[in-house]
Amino acid sequence: MFHLAAVCLTLTATFPAHAQTKETFTPSTVNTATLSTLSGKFEKQYKQMVKDLPSENKKDYEKLYEQRWEHIQSKFKDKEIFTLPEAQKYMNSLLAAVVAGNPELKDRQISCYFSRSASPNASYIGQGIILFNMGLFSKLENESQAAFVLCHELAHYYLEHSEKKMAKYVTDITSKDLQKELRQIKKTRYNKLGKLEALQQGLVFDTRRHSRDHETEADSLGLAFLRNTGFDLQEALSALAMLDKIDEDSLNMNACLRQMFDSKKYPFQDRWLNKQEGLLGGHANLSRDKELEDSMKTHPDCQARIKLLEPAVATYSVNKTPENKTSASFEKLKRLFRYEIVEYAYSANNYTASLYYTILLLQQTPDDPYLVTQVGKILNGCYSAQKQHKLGTKIKLPSPAYGNGYNTLLQFIENLYLEEYAELSFHYLSQFAAQLGSYPAFKSESAKSSTYSKS
Repeated sequence: MFHLAAVCLTLTATFPAHAQTKETFTPSTVNTATLSTLSGKFEKQYKQMVKDLPSENKKDYEKLYEQRWEHIQSKFKDKEIFTLPEAQKYMNSLLAAVVAGNPELKDRQISCYFSRSASPNASYIGQGIILFNMGLFSKLENESQAAFVLCHELAHYYLEHSEKKMAKYVTDITSKDLQKELRQIKKTRYNKLGKLEALQQGLVFDTRRHSRDHETEADSLGLAFLRNTGFDLQEALSALAMLDKIDEDSLNMNACLRQMFDSKKYPFQDRWLNKQEGLLGGHANLSRDKELEDSMKTHPDCQARIKLLEPAVATYSVNKTPENKTSASFEKLKRLFRYEIVEYAYSANNYTASLYYTILLLQQTPDDPYLVTQVGKILNGCYSAQKQHKLGTKIKLPSPAYGNGYNTLLQFIENLYLEEYAELSFHYLSQFAAQLGSYPAFKSESAKSSTYSKS
């Protein structure tokens, strides 16, 4: 049987030094040539798929395949796909470990990549492509959990959930019942637009999301795939239990911001944390709706999914000794990804997300040169963007869809005046001048903040 741990250990010697926690993080270089080559390959595949579509309802199918391709293409165009060779080798070895035990997957064209997204998720996006988000991988406890996540997405691919969803959508929109309903709406004299909109809402198609029934199917087949490897089946249940709580925001952002940005020469102002009435205040006082809360999760129904899987895990685990080894490469990737998430959010012009993940990491390593510098860099960026009247394109606004900690940060950023971005950056970085003065990136942002604060 193929064992991942043995393969991964051979990667440790070539793994980049910046993955070590004791060394200053340096962002990985994006290989644009690789992204372009991959995008070109999948575009050819997409065009061939469209050409091979059956003639019946072809136009409807073409629109859906085009929509799916645009989503796939954006992953390469936006440089979301992680191109570090050592990370891709690890992903390939994880895939090989699963395929080796499941012959039905051996002749399939499967491509798995790490996504630089902080969203704690993984997804099958079509055309044999699986994305494993850094935001999820960095939170996993062991490789058996990673293997189950991959098996789950392979099940979506193997069961052709994306294609079946497209077929159902086309069947629905071309059905006689729907056409009859459309004719009746056209004959009505009043509220014609409202009725059409209500009908359309029930037919909204999204190639990126699977139904809850599909999730259960993927769990079941994914566990069957995992059974044929050396990984621990019990970790399928622990992975789902972890996913059930993965959206919880437990960081006390209020305390973090006060501690970071309170100095003798520039004291913290309570006004910076004031919430705008009618934006979040009303929502915060609503009674809890557990069903609604679960539906808004990145991974809903996890407790129900665990109960459905438990009997199969118990049956499969009889007389089976699992291997729950975790390689050095797995741990290094987890550490690396926590930093790459910060970097990608900033490069994608999401300053507030980058700052949130920076503050999160600072709780573990408060003097980290890269993270300290990143705080100043983001505040300097906010100052520059605000001066150009473009700050709205770099930050998010508070929303009931976000956790309390992130909303507190968003409100803080929104409450600041132009000059306060510069002053906060300058006084925050000044605290670290003695110990980080020789770090080039710190020197650059420190000088920039000094210039901005005097403007």
